[in-house]
Amino acid sequence: MELLYILLVLLFVTRFTGEVATRVGQPALVGELIAGIGLGLVATQFADSLPVLAGLADDEVFRSLTDLAIFFLMLLAGVEMSPRELRETSVGAFWVALGGLLLPLAGGLALGWVFIPESDYRFAQSLFLATALAITAVPVSVKVLMDLGQLETRTGKTIVAAAVFDDVFGLILLALLTAVLETGELPDLAALGSLLGRIALFFLITGLVGYYVFPWLGRHVKRIKAAEFEFSGLVMAALAFALIAEALGIHFILGAFLAGLFFVRRTIEPPVYEALRKRLATFTTGFLAPLFFASIGLHLDAAAAVHVPVFVVALVLVAFAGKLLGAGLPAYWIGLNQREAFGVGAGMSARGAVELIIADIALRAGLFNHPDSPPDVVRYMFSAVVLMALTTTLVAPLALQRTLGRGD
Repeated sequence: MELLYILLVLLFVTRFTGEVATRVGQPALVGELIAGIGLGLVATQFADSLPVLAGLADDEVFRSLTDLAIFFLMLLAGVEMSPRELRETSVGAFWVALGGLLLPLAGGLALGWVFIPESDYRFAQSLFLATALAITAVPVSVKVLMDLGQLETRTGKTIVAAAVFDDVFGLILLALLTAVLETGELPDLAALGSLLGRIALFFLITGLVGYYVFPWLGRHVKRIKAAEFEFSGLVMAALAFALIAEALGIHFILGAFLAGLFFVRRTIEPPVYEALRKRLATFTTGFLAPLFFASIGLHLDAAAAVHVPVFVVALVLVAFAGKLLGAGLPAYWIGLNQREAFGVGAGMSARGAVELIIADIALRAGLFNHPDSPPDVVRYMFSAVVLMALTTTLVAPLALQRTLGRGD
């Protein structure tokens, strides 16, 4: 019964605030995030009266629901695009992703050098900051573009393609960070080579299945009499791709995205395809997505803003500048105009849940407990990264909306 209560409260509040945001000309995502932040503040203030909401951000069942929401968001994003569209922007998007990775990475290391006192853990803590700044929250960018009707524009395609590359780069960064947290040293070339090999194998397997097996299945699925089997088949394919990704040490969101990407209009009959796409969008946007974005807001922890405000401000500024310049300039150089290039930089700025996952890994590894009697900047680093993730996730859609408006 507690789960039903939670779902009712979250859906009511997020849909209401999403409607308000839409009516004032903002993406619904903004309202859903604000709803999560508001619920988090209320739950913290009245923890004794609202124990269920107070511990919701750390509840395993709720985390599973938000993972499911991420899965369906990425599946929907893949369905809304096509392999041909992604190929058309992939070369330029690679440079956008690389620039959007390297500049924030350098900024994070520089922040660590300036703010973190010298110790045996300084490099690991600086690498954590750099990793948190370098990664883009792909589901957040996708939902913003959907809200604005910009997913299929040149800017939208560039952002999504770059975000996919960014996710692959993020895997390598996360492998580096995990190795440093576990062993205190960077992984050797053999370990990095193994990771790159697994990434290549994943794309090879999913590419072959997507190009050759999906069309064959689509030709035979119409023989099945069970209702809504097309929807079940798409979800099963996406789950299989996600499991392959996780088995190879890759985040499951890439599997869900590629399953949707290879599910093109020629896979099944066009009317069936359109009906399925609409049902997927309804289920995702109307139910799961608001839960996910509210969950980001629920993680609000303002302790760092009180104890290390200068560090928090610097972290947020570097987060925005790193993506706006690192991704925006390459976007301009590959042929986008200034407005579109700024939109790419703004779209790549959102961090969201990915940073929270990374922060949680570092927290569990005890990174913020060292050295003994850690300085405030280290003690409140987790809180600072959460504030950065929330701020960028909240401001990115506002910047995109102001820059690009709604699609024609």
